[in-house]
Amino acid sequence: MTSSKEQKMIETGAEKVTDKDLEKVVSKSDDIKKKFTSGGPLHRFIEDGQLLLSVVKDYRSGAFRKIPFGTIAAIVVTLAYVLNPFDLIPDFLPIIGQIDDAAVVAACLILVEHDLHTYKLWKQDQPGTTKNQ
Repeated sequence: MTSSKEQKMIETGAEKVTDKDLEKVVSKSDDIKKKFTSGGPLHRFIEDGQLLLSVVKDYRSGAFRKIPFGTIAAIVVTLAYVLNPFDLIPDFLPIIGQIDDAAVVAACLILVEHDLHTYKLWKQDQPGTTKNQ
């Protein structure tokens, strides 16, 4: 279970997110995907990580705007945190370096659960999208 500490960190960071931050997350999406697929604690969030990246990309492109910017900002803060190798617990420390990243992702998923569900339903209805995405 995540603590309110991670949720508060996400909410505080989300208040400061700019379009530049959104652009950085989109431009670094391949690096962020690698963090989720490299094993360790983040690996259990691989599908969620892909969904989080997808909603940010669709928001940025204008394809999906039926979501509050605060939700997008919380996701951007979370993905930027995952990308940062020198966060609370540096990622170069085996396993333990990703535990804080996993806690932040879990906290974000709790915060944005309703909006993410709405996005997922929309995404599944898009042409060329399979029901498993």
